[in-house]
Amino acid sequence: MKIEQIEIRRIELPFVAPFETSGWREYANHSLIVRLSAEGAEGWGEAPVGMGPWYNEETQSTAWAMAREYLAPMLLDGELSRPEEVDARFERVRGNRIARSGFEFAAWDLFGRLEGRSLSQMLGGTRERVEVGVSVGVQPDIDSLLRVVAGYVEAGYRRVKLKIKPGWDLEPTRAVREAWPGLLLQVDANSIYSLDHAEHLARLDAFGLLLIEQPLAHDDIIDHAKLQRRLMTPICLDESIVSPDHARWALELKACRVINIKPSRVGGLTAARRIHAMAAEAGVPVWCGGMLETGIGRAANVALASLPNFSLPGDISASDRYFQRDVVANPFMLNPESTLSVPTAPGTGVVVDEAFLDSVTLEKVIVAR
Repeated sequence: MKIEQIEIRRIELPFVAPFETSGWREYANHSLIVRLSAEGAEGWGEAPVGMGPWYNEETQSTAWAMAREYLAPMLLDGELSRPEEVDARFERVRGNRIARSGFEFAAWDLFGRLEGRSLSQMLGGTRERVEVGVSVGVQPDIDSLLRVVAGYVEAGYRRVKLKIKPGWDLEPTRAVREAWPGLLLQVDANSIYSLDHAEHLARLDAFGLLLIEQPLAHDDIIDHAKLQRRLMTPICLDESIVSPDHARWALELKACRVINIKPSRVGGLTAARRIHAMAAEAGVPVWCGGMLETGIGRAANVALASLPNFSLPGDISASDRYFQRDVVANPFMLNPESTLSVPTAPGTGVVVDEAFLDSVTLEKVIVAR
């Protein structure tokens, strides 16, 4: 197959409420949206970058430049016989994995639509529904936090993740645990602590958490291995796992007992599937993290989460958790048992609302042969 045309957009789609972590606040989705055209079909992908280099080094500006100047021309150069080849095509590009993932997702969608197979089938998914939870950002005070969590519990979410930071960790976690003793609860530090906080972090063991996500530096594996030996609560690595090699190092060093796989963070579904298999062989459970995606990227996450070793609920909540209106005409809805249905239509199964997508597009370019 020869990719005939690539359309790249940068968008701004406001969130229903600001989303605050330990280190930054997001007000809108600023993804790049990629559309590949070939053989009379189209495939859609999303690169869910932020405006600033706070989660990792990529931003909308850097991804926009990489996509136009390097990635699109590289993908147009030559033929593809299967979507996994996109990962190899971009192998000599260092970093920029989120930007790369948007093109790779679109290729999987394109091949699925041409072959009449769903993305879940293509990846080896085994579930018709996937368990999901909701991520709750840092709130102004405990009362506000309890109101927000109560709303999500009433909506049907059975797992909640709390963003924490120094000064906003033990008390918020205790308050939520006391209010909902049976709730599946986990916390996410987004790399804000150091090994000097080990004794303090060990106090979280009292709350029966599923895991504590990425407590130490975003590029660390060694200190996480030291910290895990001092905690009963499983450590989950997120930002540190940017490739299958990083996952292998973490598993060999026993730096974590859980891995959060975000396909965009590792460059796409090909790398994500390799990490899934590696973790399964090591007996380490995985779950699918979210990057506040539109329905385009969310569909790729849901399909990936249908693989067998995704045994913990993912951060891939229903579309209305984030947006008043999504850029797809078939947004994801929460099922009564805190799951999302895995699309069965060819490719990702999303139906892009192009008129609405146009309204939130800041800039668009087309690169063709």
